[in-house]
Amino acid sequence: MATYVALLRAVNVVGKSLAMSALRDYAAALGLADPRTLLQSGNLIFRSTGREPAELEKLLEREAEKRLGVATDFLVRSERELSAIIADNPFATAARRDPARLLVMFLKHEPAADAIAALRKAIVGRESIAAEARQLYIIYPDGIGRSKLTTRLIEKRLATRGTGRNWNTLVKLAAAAAA
Repeated sequence: MATYVALLRAVNVVGKSLAMSALRDYAAALGLADPRTLLQSGNLIFRSTGREPAELEKLLEREAEKRLGVATDFLVRSERELSAIIADNPFATAARRDPARLLVMFLKHEPAADAIAALRKAIVGRESIAAEARQLYIIYPDGIGRSKLTTRLIEKRLATRGTGRNWNTLVKLAAAAAA
Protein backbone atom coordinates (compact mmCIF):
# COMPACT_ATOMS: atom_id res chain seq x y z
CA MET A 1 0.00 0.00 0.00
CA ALA A 2 1.48 3.34 -1.05
CA THR A 3 1.31 6.60 0.87
CA TYR A 4 0.11 9.78 -0.82
CA VAL A 5 -0.25 13.44 0.00
CA ALA A 6 -3.18 15.40 -1.42
CA LEU A 7 -2.83 19.17 -1.41
CA LEU A 8 -6.07 21.08 -1.74
CA ARG A 9 -6.03 24.32 -3.67
CA ALA A 10 -7.43 27.43 -2.00
CA VAL A 11 -9.04 25.74 1.00
CA ASN A 12 -9.59 27.69 4.22
CA VAL A 13 -9.11 30.98 2.47
CA VAL A 14 -11.82 33.53 1.76
CA GLY A 15 -15.06 31.74 0.87
CA LYS A 16 -13.79 28.13 0.99
CA SER A 17 -13.85 26.69 4.48
CA LEU A 18 -13.37 23.02 5.22
CA ALA A 19 -12.76 21.47 8.63
CA MET A 20 -9.83 19.08 8.58
CA SER A 21 -11.87 16.55 10.57
CA ALA A 22 -14.42 16.57 7.73
CA LEU A 23 -11.60 16.04 5.23
CA ARG A 24 -10.31 13.02 7.17
CA ASP A 25 -13.83 11.56 7.46
CA TYR A 26 -14.37 12.16 3.75
CA ALA A 27 -11.16 10.33 2.81
CA ALA A 28 -12.06 7.39 5.04
CA ALA A 29 -15.53 7.19 3.46
CA LEU A 30 -13.84 6.91 0.05
CA GLY A 31 -11.92 3.89 1.29
CA LEU A 32 -8.58 5.65 1.63
CA ALA A 33 -6.59 4.14 4.49
CA ASP A 34 -5.24 5.96 7.53
CA PRO A 35 -6.27 9.51 6.52
CA ARG A 36 -4.45 12.25 8.43
CA THR A 37 -4.22 16.00 7.98
CA LEU A 38 -1.46 18.46 8.65
CA LEU A 39 -2.18 22.08 9.61
CA GLN A 40 -5.45 23.74 8.58
CA SER A 41 -4.60 24.47 4.96
CA GLY A 42 -5.80 21.35 3.17
CA ASN A 43 -2.99 18.81 3.50
CA LEU A 44 -4.27 15.22 3.46
CA ILE A 45 -2.04 12.19 3.94
CA PHE A 46 -3.44 8.72 3.24
CA ARG A 47 -2.63 5.26 1.92
CA SER A 48 -4.12 3.52 -1.09
CA THR A 49 -3.52 0.48 -3.26
CA GLY A 50 -3.47 0.22 -7.04
CA ARG A 51 -4.16 3.84 -7.94
CA GLU A 52 -2.06 6.43 -9.67
CA PRO A 53 -1.94 10.03 -8.38
CA ALA A 54 -3.94 11.34 -11.38
CA GLU A 55 -6.68 8.80 -10.71
CA LEU A 56 -6.77 9.77 -7.04
CA GLU A 57 -7.00 13.46 -7.96
CA LYS A 58 -10.04 12.84 -10.16
CA LEU A 59 -11.73 10.72 -7.48
CA LEU A 60 -11.08 13.25 -4.71
CA GLU A 61 -12.25 16.22 -6.81
CA ARG A 62 -15.39 14.55 -8.12
CA GLU A 63 -16.48 13.26 -4.73
CA ALA A 64 -15.55 16.44 -2.80
CA GLU A 65 -18.03 18.41 -4.80
CA LYS A 66 -20.77 15.81 -4.23
CA ARG A 67 -20.08 14.94 -0.60
CA LEU A 68 -18.53 18.11 0.85
CA GLY A 69 -19.93 20.80 -1.43
CA VAL A 70 -16.38 21.94 -2.14
CA ALA A 71 -15.21 22.42 -5.72
CA THR A 72 -11.42 22.60 -5.63
CA ASP A 73 -8.35 21.04 -7.14
CA PHE A 74 -6.56 18.21 -5.36
CA LEU A 75 -2.91 17.83 -6.26
CA VAL A 76 -1.71 14.35 -5.30
CA ARG A 77 1.88 13.22 -5.00
CA SER A 78 3.19 9.90 -3.75
CA GLU A 79 5.54 9.73 -0.80
CA ARG A 80 8.33 8.85 -3.25
CA GLU A 81 7.53 11.89 -5.41
CA LEU A 82 7.52 14.14 -2.36
CA SER A 83 10.92 12.82 -1.26
CA ALA A 84 12.29 13.46 -4.75
CA ILE A 85 10.89 17.00 -4.75
CA ILE A 86 12.78 17.69 -1.54
CA ALA A 87 15.97 15.99 -2.74
CA ASP A 88 15.91 17.81 -6.09
CA ASN A 89 15.45 21.28 -4.59
CA PRO A 90 17.50 23.66 -6.74
CA PHE A 91 17.47 26.24 -3.94
CA ALA A 92 19.06 24.23 -1.12
CA THR A 93 20.78 27.29 0.35
CA ALA A 94 17.47 29.17 0.57
CA ALA A 95 15.88 26.12 2.22
CA ARG A 96 18.49 26.27 4.97
CA ARG A 97 18.65 30.06 5.37
CA ASP A 98 15.00 31.10 5.10
CA PRO A 99 12.67 28.12 4.51
CA ALA A 100 9.51 30.18 5.04
CA ARG A 101 10.35 32.20 1.90
CA LEU A 102 10.93 29.18 -0.28
CA LEU A 103 7.73 27.85 -1.77
CA VAL A 104 7.00 24.82 -3.89
CA MET A 105 3.99 25.23 -6.13
CA PHE A 106 2.45 21.89 -7.05
CA LEU A 107 0.99 22.06 -10.55
CA LYS A 108 -1.80 20.08 -12.19
CA HIS A 109 0.13 19.70 -15.43
CA GLU A 110 3.73 20.11 -16.46
CA PRO A 111 4.10 23.52 -18.11
CA ALA A 112 5.66 23.99 -21.51
CA ALA A 113 9.15 25.46 -21.72
CA ASP A 114 7.86 28.60 -23.46
CA ALA A 115 5.33 29.11 -20.65
CA ILE A 116 8.12 28.94 -18.06
CA ALA A 117 10.11 31.47 -20.10
CA ALA A 118 7.05 33.75 -20.21
CA LEU A 119 6.71 33.49 -16.43
CA ARG A 120 10.36 34.40 -15.94
CA LYS A 121 9.87 37.50 -18.10
CA ALA A 122 6.81 38.47 -16.03
CA ILE A 123 8.76 38.58 -12.76
CA VAL A 124 9.19 42.22 -11.74
CA GLY A 125 10.72 41.67 -8.30
CA ARG A 126 13.66 39.76 -6.84
CA GLU A 127 11.93 36.37 -6.95
CA SER A 128 13.67 33.36 -8.49
CA ILE A 129 11.99 30.31 -9.99
CA ALA A 130 12.98 26.85 -11.12
CA ALA A 131 10.59 24.44 -12.79
CA GLU A 132 10.86 20.69 -12.44
CA ALA A 133 8.13 18.53 -14.00
CA ARG A 134 4.88 19.43 -12.18
CA GLN A 135 6.54 21.59 -9.52
CA LEU A 136 7.68 25.17 -9.47
CA TYR A 137 10.22 26.17 -6.82
CA ILE A 138 10.01 29.85 -5.93
CA ILE A 139 12.17 32.03 -3.69
CA TYR A 140 10.34 35.08 -2.34
CA PRO A 141 13.23 37.07 -0.78
CA ASP A 142 10.95 39.96 0.20
CA GLY A 143 8.07 37.76 1.38
CA ILE A 144 5.13 36.21 -0.42
CA GLY A 145 2.57 38.77 0.73
CA ARG A 146 4.33 41.70 -0.95
CA SER A 147 5.23 39.94 -4.15
CA LYS A 148 3.72 40.65 -7.55
CA LEU A 149 4.47 37.00 -8.43
CA THR A 150 1.05 35.78 -7.37
CA THR A 151 -0.67 32.45 -7.82
CA ARG A 152 -2.97 34.08 -10.34
CA LEU A 153 -0.05 35.32 -12.44
CA ILE A 154 1.74 31.97 -12.24
CA GLU A 155 -1.33 30.01 -13.25
CA LYS A 156 -2.07 32.38 -16.12
CA ARG A 157 1.47 32.23 -17.53
CA LEU A 158 1.85 28.47 -17.06
CA ALA A 159 -1.70 27.64 -18.21
CA THR A 160 -2.26 25.26 -15.32
CA ARG A 161 -3.60 25.43 -11.79
CA GLY A 162 -1.59 24.86 -8.67
CA THR A 163 -1.19 25.28 -4.95
CA GLY A 164 1.87 26.25 -2.96
CA ARG A 165 3.41 25.11 0.29
CA ASN A 166 6.39 26.72 1.95
CA TRP A 167 9.48 24.65 2.60
CA ASN A 168 8.75 24.19 6.31
CA THR A 169 5.32 22.74 5.54
CA LEU A 170 6.68 20.56 2.76
CA VAL A 171 9.31 19.03 5.04
CA LYS A 172 6.64 18.34 7.69
CA LEU A 173 4.41 16.73 5.06
CA ALA A 174 7.20 14.48 3.86
CA ALA A 175 8.00 13.42 7.43
CA ALA A 176 4.34 12.71 8.15
CA ALA A 177 4.00 10.69 4.94
CA ALA A 178 7.08 8.66 5.82
CA ALA A 179 5.87 7.94 9.38
